[in-house]
Amino acid sequence: MKLNIYADNIEEYLKCDSIIDYDNTEVAELAEKLYRDSDNETDFIRKAYEYVRDYISHSADIMADEVTCSASEVLKAGHGICFAKSHLLAALLRCKGVPAGMCYQKLILDDVTAPVLIYHGLNGVYLKEYQKWIRLDARGNKPGVNAQFSVDKEQLAFDVRKDKGETDDHTIYPCTDKYIAARLKNSDSREKLWDDLPDVLAYEADT
Repeated sequence: MKLNIYADNIEEYLKCDSIIDYDNTEVAELAEKLYRDSDNETDFIRKAYEYVRDYISHSADIMADEVTCSASEVLKAGHGICFAKSHLLAALLRCKGVPAGMCYQKLILDDVTAPVLIYHGLNGVYLKEYQKWIRLDARGNKPGVNAQFSVDKEQLAFDVRKDKGETDDHTIYPCTDKYIAARLKNSDSREKLWDDLPDVLAYEADT
């Protein structure tokens, strides 16, 4: 599987902004701690990924109604939905000079209760040691979800079922999709967000 880079300039995948806000003191301190406890850069990437996957809850799994968006909001609250968690992972990695971006899949929300196609967010990360990009899904594991750090064989949270209309976008984007960011920022509860989850990307509309 070939991953596609949206931006030619690698610096685009290192930027700090209002969502990937690694200039926040708490985010920077966590990145420094994880980096200091790592054997090398690849080990740091694994540790950062596993921290966000395992220690930051998925909002729906803990029935939290607060909607977080920026990396600092996610870290402070201790939870976020898939997009928000990907923002924190990107911020931790970028803080230590590791290029990271956002990736998206279009998946069925729930086969039984909500058989609608909506977007799911994860990360693309550059491994300098291997000179390659990989995807990592920090959504958070639970029964039926077993995402892992892997250099050679991708192991994400969900398998894309093409027979059900699900699609996998293999592009790594440098910035959070504008439509997704707007939904997160403008939703005052997860309950309301769940009725208005993104089913189209601004990146798609711009092409």
